[in-house]
Amino acid sequence: MTDKPKYINVGGRLLDLSVQKVMGIINVTPDSFYEGSRVESERQIIETAEKMTRDGASIIDVGGISTRPYSNEITAEEEEKRVLGAIRYIIREMPDTVISVDTYRASVARKAVEECGALIINDISGGEADSKMFSLVKELNVPYIMMHMQGTPRTMQENPVYEDVVADILKWFSVKISDLQSAGVKDIILDPGIGFGKTINHNFEIVRRFSDFSIAGRPLVAGISRKSMIWKTLGITPGEALNGTSVLNAVALMGGADILRVHDVKEAVESVKLISMLMSRENETKK
Repeated sequence: MTDKPKYINVGGRLLDLSVQKVMGIINVTPDSFYEGSRVESERQIIETAEKMTRDGASIIDVGGISTRPYSNEITAEEEEKRVLGAIRYIIREMPDTVISVDTYRASVARKAVEECGALIINDISGGEADSKMFSLVKELNVPYIMMHMQGTPRTMQENPVYEDVVADILKWFSVKISDLQSAGVKDIILDPGIGFGKTINHNFEIVRRFSDFSIAGRPLVAGISRKSMIWKTLGITPGEALNGTSVLNAVALMGGADILRVHDVKEAVESVKLISMLMSRENETKK
């Protein structure tokens, strides 16, 4: 197993991943699957970012396209209008905020970083939606979160099939990491893409075997927050899925997740603190 790096370079600052971090989600969209994550006005965006920061978020992830199953794509112009404005609002009020831009379009990512102050690119397509993304990441020299998705948001849940979901994702990561390294990209973060082109059973298998992804030797993101694997299994709604989210976040943390991507920062930070204490005790008993 390859040791994962303990730091990533974020705008000249080192983000320490020896203690797991929490990424707060801000969706500047009218149609994200979880109503509680949607913000549109300047005031809502700023207040949400401020609360997430107070609650302990190390990264704020700003996205302008709903990527729920069967969602429709919007134009790059509309995405820019939503995302770039939101990033500017946050940076204006909190200039030290580490912002990741959640986009699969290189043109949007470029403007978010160069013109607005985003420091990380979070790409749900792993470079497959835009052939210019990898070269852009190299040019901008920013950390790149590469997520696995089978298909597109519009098609991904039609009939996802894997021989072995974890092994298949790891093979895909291996090829993509090689491509990124060839392009000169340094800070690569992996997201197995829970809920993106996977059945509920696939999703639970990914969480159960989350530690297997550590073999890739890269920091890992767990994006489980309020997803359908929770609320469909429990027969509840996304709005009632916080407890289930916390349970599965804890499992992912025990499996080696370095960053939790969540709607509810306070609860995720508490999970990190408790799991960190538990794991530190376990390490002490092994000495």
